[in-house]
Amino acid sequence: MYEIKGLNEECGVFGIWNHPESARLTYMGLLSLQHRGQEGAGIVSSNGSRLQGEKGLGLLSEAITDVELNHLTDDQHAIGHVRYATSGNKGIENIQPFLYHFYDMSVGVCHNGNLINAQSLRRNLEKDGAIFHSSSDTEVIMHLIRRSKADHFEDALKESLNIIKGGFTVALLTKDALYGAVDPNAIRPLAVGRMQNGAYVIASETCAIDVLGAEFIQDIHAGEYVVINDEGIRVESYTQETTTAISAMEYIYFARPDSTISGKNVHAVRKESGKKLAQESPALNADMVIGVPNSSLSAATGFAEASNLPYEMGLVKNQYVARTFIQPTQELREQGVRDKLSAVKDIVHDKNIVLVDDSIVRGTTSKRIVKMLKDAGANEVHVRIASPEFMFPSFYGIDVSTSAELISANKSPEEIKEYIGADSLSYLSVEGLIDAIGLNIDVPYKGLCVESFTGDYPAGLYDYEENYYANLSPRQKDYLKANKQFFDREGNLNVKSI
Repeated sequence: MYEIKGLNEECGVFGIWNHPESARLTYMGLLSLQHRGQEGAGIVSSNGSRLQGEKGLGLLSEAITDVELNHLTDDQHAIGHVRYATSGNKGIENIQPFLYHFYDMSVGVCHNGNLINAQSLRRNLEKDGAIFHSSSDTEVIMHLIRRSKADHFEDALKESLNIIKGGFTVALLTKDALYGAVDPNAIRPLAVGRMQNGAYVIASETCAIDVLGAEFIQDIHAGEYVVINDEGIRVESYTQETTTAISAMEYIYFARPDSTISGKNVHAVRKESGKKLAQESPALNADMVIGVPNSSLSAATGFAEASNLPYEMGLVKNQYVARTFIQPTQELREQGVRDKLSAVKDIVHDKNIVLVDDSIVRGTTSKRIVKMLKDAGANEVHVRIASPEFMFPSFYGIDVSTSAELISANKSPEEIKEYIGADSLSYLSVEGLIDAIGLNIDVPYKGLCVESFTGDYPAGLYDYEENYYANLSPRQKDYLKANKQFFDREGNLNVKSI
């Protein structure tokens, strides 16, 4: 439950080529990705000669009604998107996919993640006469493609992918092909599947492939793009300057437990994280282990198993309340916690409890949950977090981009323990997290992006760099100095005095 009642998730992309029910299957795929974005959704489809689209605000069922979906039912190709804003405001003009009609072609485009040089690119494009109709950085991608001098769309796409920076996946649809691309670090995942009728599917998570009964084919790796058309499927590299750094947050919180990322099942990773946590930070004299629904339940079962403690359902989630992190204000997020969770009094009363959560970001949610359990009669609440301290802001698609929002940037674990009212508090180490995920790729952090835990940004900072350094807290500075993690955007030691 990433205290992501304080965090906002990324987005989800989906695409399908050559199926007579492409729009409805895209709708189904987006439903399985709904956890990645609840602010708006859209679908762009094609019958091979023209592109059309539908989009709206809210959950998918609100954004695209059956009537609107029926407008797209004769098409064979489609892309779709569910959105949570990490860049741009929340208006309908920012809901994707964007659909462009040019004199020589039509293009639908959507993306997941965040472009960390979008502001400077947009500024330069506007100086050169470009006109933007949204505040989303996705629109920058299309401007770059159209301004390219390349003779072919694919070459213009490759050129543009080498200009944009950050953590992203991009899906594009033309009348001739479906394209999917991944950033040079593979921070944001993209998987490919194939249906029984031969149709191909691309999606942010494998759960969206599985729900259609499709077979997983492959992941698109760092710096690669896939082209799917009537001739089949082709995967190419647009850059050789790649270093795999898959977002650890995908495993910790964002992805569904039935998804597989780079060969690692999310539930299995979370359970192993709980086991590692129990080994590193056991809770003595505890009576039971409970998890915070829903994304912490896997880690809680792992902790219980490794500790030889019973796993109990001490908290119940109201499944029909919107996820609290989506609320626009902190007051509403806190109210959402009370509406969303309740303690099972007969289970927790007079017990010493290990409360397993997958993170603490702002701390307010953890504080309310601990209080809820003690109000229900729990004697002691020992909080165990199945990830390291969330100490640094993220710029790759999570809407926490300032240090002031992060309690671990400003308070020690002991201070946080006192703030949330816990009897003890411990986090999983960075090394424990890396071992639990187990990618074991021969690159830094074994192929993971752990920027929010280490302050090491594999894709650089670009437009965010000046503010990032200017707003580092004393605790962040001490951590960076102790760990010698002063890197510039090229990966060299940064000589800035912080």
